[in-house]
Amino acid sequence: MKLIADVGLVGFPNAGKSTLISKISAARPLIADYPFTTLVPNLGVVDLGETESLVVADIPGLIEGAHQGHGLGIQFLRHIERTKILVHLIDISPLTQRDPVRDYEVIQNELKAFNPDLLARKQIIAANKIDLLSENQQERLTAVKKLARRERKPFVAISAATGEGLASLVSSIARMLKDEKKEKLDED
Repeated sequence: MKLIADVGLVGFPNAGKSTLISKISAARPLIADYPFTTLVPNLGVVDLGETESLVVADIPGLIEGAHQGHGLGIQFLRHIERTKILVHLIDISPLTQRDPVRDYEVIQNELKAFNPDLLARKQIIAANKIDLLSENQQERLTAVKKLARRERKPFVAISAATGEGLASLVSSIARMLKDEKKEKLDED
């Protein structure tokens, strides 16, 4: 397998993947408020210290039916196959008027329909756009936290736009990659 990145950012269009990669690396992807701004993966190198770094791929947004080619989905799903771990970015803002848990399920179903092995990849669930939640909209965040607990996946609440939670997300990614590397060494 030819890897393009250590980490693949997956999620619906406009979930904030391009904003996230622009905040944690020197990558400068096109960022706009319309679907499918990103048509090819953007790669960014995240510095973890003097001698360590990791490569993150901003994968173009997936939609329901992606495994059947909707929204150029098959091309986008092929890029996901070339990453070690996934960060599933979920837009929890009320602006989408979508159910964030349902969004997660749709993307997981698309991964499974395209290549069931993708579900075996380690994933972090990141609830994005927490800065857009009012006090009476916190149930959206709570629902995604419960989902992560049920799925037994690490969870991080972030705002890619403001930077809140990004240090925690990068730490979680680095830790997961170290664990992945250790597991591979133990297998060999």
